Amino acid sequence: MLAIIVTSHGEFARGILQSAEMIFGKAQKVVAVTLAANESVEDLANHYQAAIADMQPVSELLFLVDLWGGSPFNAASRVVAQQPDKYGLVAGLNLPMLIEALSIQNQTLAEVIPHLERAAQGGIRHLDLQAGAGEDDLLWP
Repeated sequence: MLAIIVTSHGEFARGILQSAEMIFGKAQKVVAVTLAANESVEDLANHYQAAIADMQPVSELLFLVDLWGGSPFNAASRVVAQQPDKYGLVAGLNLPMLIEALSIQNQTLAEVIPHLERAAQGGIRHLDLQAGAGEDDLLWP
């Protein structure tokens, strides 16, 4: 089973994991790791290592991070660089991405990453009532 670390600036990771579990159910081998305002990238990397140790055995690990190039991303990329064949990282965390990750946790990292990129992008939509495409049917019974 693919282990997952959901990580972010502040409490976002904990909140989005809680939301996903409300919809999907309790997750296994999934942990939220957050960066507090007074912590460094090194502190966060240590939190990641502790989380990985707590989830053992871990054959493959996926980091889902909030923002490309931010401190959670930078710390996670250092960990991934140590074992790039077993660890992966996807930035741009959103709820559809996380729910999808939970639903395909039994697949390999190589299968999961491209799937999550598509799922996250597909979760971004807008309601266009002017186009007459039928979205208004979703609003009222």
